Amino acid sequence: MNSIFDKFKVLIIDDEEDITDILDTVLKREGFSNIFIANNGKDGIDLFKKVNPDIVLLDIMLPDISGYDVFNELRKYSKLPILFISAKTEEVDRLLGFAIGADDYITKPFSAKEVAFRLKARLKTFDNIVTNKSINENKIIKFGDVEINEETGEVYKGGEILDFTAKELKLLMYLINNPNRIISKEMICNEVWGEDFFGYDNTITVHIRRLRKKIEDNPSKPKYITTVIGLGYKFVMKGE
Repeated sequence: MNSIFDKFKVLIIDDEEDITDILDTVLKREGFSNIFIANNGKDGIDLFKKVNPDIVLLDIMLPDISGYDVFNELRKYSKLPILFISAKTEEVDRLLGFAIGADDYITKPFSAKEVAFRLKARLKTFDNIVTNKSINENKIIKFGDVEINEETGEVYKGGEILDFTAKELKLLMYLINNPNRIISKEMICNEVWGEDFFGYDNTITVHIRRLRKKIEDNPSKPKYITTVIGLGYKFVMKGE
């Protein structure tokens, strides 16, 4: 039976063969048919360049190169969703993963079926952003010197394109689509991450900080993404 996920290529970079075997089996059962596996960082980077995947599952603790270094190398070529999988459970490790731009962080041991669901969620989000399946085509959103092309998922500031991950773009669009409205962290987590809020407080704070650095003239005194103390955030739109 054909699956809507047949078209997507999944790259798994992990040195634990038992984990890659399980993921390969379950992902195929869940409708993925194009799965590529590398057992170390160098091979993962080479395979990435060769197959041009749509999404990557990346282990942090690889035998040759740190997963963080692999992530930075892959980001030079694409903004595609990259999900960390790791035995590291410390909050600082997860925050570091999100801080450098990861779209998700999954700790071992995990349910392979849950991984499949997370992949599907990220791919649906990324695919919608890139192909713009909304009714309004070529819609350009402008505020200040920032322009967002909803069709291409490109964000410009002062005429220069900004580097956005799929997660950052989804968060920004969620705020923009709810202008001048207080949005709680719980609401952000449910709508952007599709997860319960527990454990995501710092993750959301990190992403908001990164958005401000990219679109605000003065990130320490934000004009657009403002904080409503004790309640959440508000995207201030003044009908520019």
